[in-house]
Amino acid sequence: MSSRTLRRRLHHGDIDGKSRERFETSGLDSLSEPLLADDDYNEHKKICTLEDIWDDERKKAQIHWTFLFSNLIAQWAQWFATIVLGSGSLIGRLLTLHSTSVNGQNNRMLPPSLSPLQEERLRNLRQRLEVPFDGSKTEHQDALKQLWKLAYPDRQLPSLKSELWKEMGWQGSDPSTDFRGGGFISLENLIFFAMKYPESFQRLLNKQDGQRAEWEYPFAVAGINISFMLTQMLDIKAGYPSSLPGICFLQLLEDDEMAFDNLFCVAFQMMDAQWLAKRATYMEFNDVLKSTRMELELELALEGISSVKDLPAYNLLR
Repeated sequence: MSSRTLRRRLHHGDIDGKSRERFETSGLDSLSEPLLADDDYNEHKKICTLEDIWDDERKKAQIHWTFLFSNLIAQWAQWFATIVLGSGSLIGRLLTLHSTSVNGQNNRMLPPSLSPLQEERLRNLRQRLEVPFDGSKTEHQDALKQLWKLAYPDRQLPSLKSELWKEMGWQGSDPSTDFRGGGFISLENLIFFAMKYPESFQRLLNKQDGQRAEWEYPFAVAGINISFMLTQMLDIKAGYPSSLPGICFLQLLEDDEMAFDNLFCVAFQMMDAQWLAKRATYMEFNDVLKSTRMELELELALEGISSVKDLPAYNLLR
C-alpha cells in the first residue's frame, strides 16, 4: 500500500480509539448550518431558555440601530463607487464589496436587469440547487457509479455501500450519507470536474501537487463543501442575487450556461492551492475554505471579468 493511500485513509478510520469519520464544518461562518454536523448538535440548537429570549430581544434592539447606521454607510459607498469612481472600476467594485459587510450586516444591492438568456439560465440553476441527493433514486445511484468510473477507470466498480468509497474521500462506506446541504448538484459538480478537467481532477483526487500533510482533506467531502459554499456566496438559491459576488456571477452566467460548474472547478483548485500555501492539515480545512471564498470574491470583483476563463485562478486548471 502506498504512503499516499495511507494518508487518505487515515481520516476515515479510528485514530487512538477516536473516530475521525465526521468532517467538521461548524466553523464555517458563511454556512447557514453545518453541512455534516451530528444529530446531537442539531438537537442542542433547538434548546432555548426564557433568558435566551430576553437576550435576543435586547440584541435585536441594538442590531436595529446598528443596521440603520450601517445601511447609510453602505448606500454612500455604493453611490460613491457608482458616480465618482464608476461601478466598473476595480476600486469601485471593492468599495461596494466592502459595503456589503459593514459591522457584520449583509446589506443588499439591487440586482441589475437580466436578459432573457440570464433569466432562463438562472432559473435552471435554481432548479438544480433545489434537488436533494436521494440514494434511493436510480438516477442518483448511476451518477455515483459514473463518478467512480471517472475517478478510477481501471478499477472495478464497488457496490453502493463499500469501504472502498472512503478512498475517494467519502466519510463512510455509504456516500449518500455525506451530502446533506450539498444536494445533488454537488455530485454533478464533481462529475463535471472529472469530465471537463480530468488532469486537474486526478491530481487533486490523488493529492499529487506539492508537499502534502499527514492528515489530508477528504476529496469528495471537500467537493460537497465547496458546492455549498458557492451556493451561499453567490446568493442564488432563494431568488435574484443581491450581493456583489452574486451580481458578478450573473455576467458569467450570460457567457456560459455551466458557469456554476466551471466556477466549482476553479474554486476547488484554488482551495487546494491555499491548502498547500498554508501547509494546512485536516483540522484547518474550514479556515482554508473561508480564505478560498474571500479570494474568489475578490477575483469576481475584478474589472473585465465576463467569463470564468477571465478569472486569474482559472489558469490553475489543466
